[in-house]
Amino acid sequence: MGKKLLIVYYSISNGNTKRIAEQMQKATGAKIARIETVTPYTGSYDEIVEQGQHEVDRGYQPQLKPLGADIGDYDVIAVGTPTWWYTMAPAVLSFLKSCDWKGKTVIPFQTHGGWPGHVVRDIKNVCRGAEFANEMKIQFDSTGGAELVTKNTEIEAWMKKIEQSLSLGIN
Repeated sequence: MGKKLLIVYYSISNGNTKRIAEQMQKATGAKIARIETVTPYTGSYDEIVEQGQHEVDRGYQPQLKPLGADIGDYDVIAVGTPTWWYTMAPAVLSFLKSCDWKGKTVIPFQTHGGWPGHVVRDIKNVCRGAEFANEMKIQFDSTGGAELVTKNTEIEAWMKKIEQSLSLGIN
């Protein structure tokens, strides 16, 4: 029997993480849910980057809007985040800390501009009790733009691997 996948992602500015999450949804047919902060980020890209650095430095966890999906209903949760100062976005940290990960399989994926940092390790540290599979680091251009650097064939192969492991019921 197949496993049930939920794709949860956070995306801002150019929507690179959203683009990958939507591509995964198309490939797997899974439900998708976007993490959104109660207070949205405003200002220019550079202002948001500066605010993000201060939040990461403080370990800030912004308040989130309801997700619109219950992770308790899913076996496998793909978690997508942009890289903010070498780690996950603060909104993703808030989401991860609000969930019980025991018995779940987490597929961590990140988008970055050339500096992947320690995002995957940080996600693994927060999701205590979870298994991890098929992690992926996807690079876009270093200016915060939407130009994909990682080959699309690599992304497609990764998604095919996820689809196969879900249908086989293995992690």
